[in-house]
Amino acid sequence: MRAARTKSMRIITLLAAIVACAHFIPFYILLTTSLKAKGDYSSKWIFPADISFHNFSEAWERASLGNSFINTMIITGFSALLLIIFGSLAAYPLARRETKLNKVVFALLISIMIIPPLTSMVPLYRMVVDAGMVNTHAIAIFINTAAYMPLTVFLYSGFIRSTIPKELEEAARIDGAGMLKIFFTIVFPLLKPITATICIISCVFIWNDYQFAIFFLQDQKVQTLTVAMAGFFGENANNLHLVAAAALMAMLPMVVLFLALQKYFIAGLSSGAVKG
Repeated sequence: MRAARTKSMRIITLLAAIVACAHFIPFYILLTTSLKAKGDYSSKWIFPADISFHNFSEAWERASLGNSFINTMIITGFSALLLIIFGSLAAYPLARRETKLNKVVFALLISIMIIPPLTSMVPLYRMVVDAGMVNTHAIAIFINTAAYMPLTVFLYSGFIRSTIPKELEEAARIDGAGMLKIFFTIVFPLLKPITATICIISCVFIWNDYQFAIFFLQDQKVQTLTVAMAGFFGENANNLHLVAAAALMAMLPMVVLFLALQKYFIAGLSSGAVKG
């Protein structure tokens, strides 16, 4: 029995290693291409002997990535913050109070997650135009927060149900603590793993968002990275060194974020974060 289990684990480990290598290959090609000097057309599999960082500075200037980085960081940061604050506050009563109304609300949240965002794009765009909020950070933050709020509430409520014992809250309630005090002093500090999971998921989705950005942020002053990169790629389709350098810089912040929070991310998933 133990030998069979060991064999199964080895097979699973081997398959996981193959999948990891398959995901690493595009990143490796991107890295080698971005570090090559102009005129170096050696194989993409060979790491350049003479490393050149000039592509990064040139791509940064030509694509105006500085302004796009700031816009994207503002939208992503504030959207993630609002999702964590309001998502956790909304999930707590849904997870703890088993009322018919809460069950209906929870069912509606799940149904909203199924609806493709593009189906509401046209009426949403007309509303934004009528409100005069096109080309503003505020509308991008509002739309992204609303788009990912159902998933956030779903993950938070599942985590609260499956991992946080009610006895902790009941003891505080006996001592006279109200619902908000219980949440902020007892429950929220225990939500660190799932908060990290939500932070990574929402930040990656919002950072890489293109469909909302191209609709609502058309002015170059408020353009996000995805829109700026799409234009830059079209203009430099024959200059793969610059394209690779720009793409590498654009993905770097999310890679750093994941590496910083990966311990909590794995804990959040393994602690029943996706259980209803």
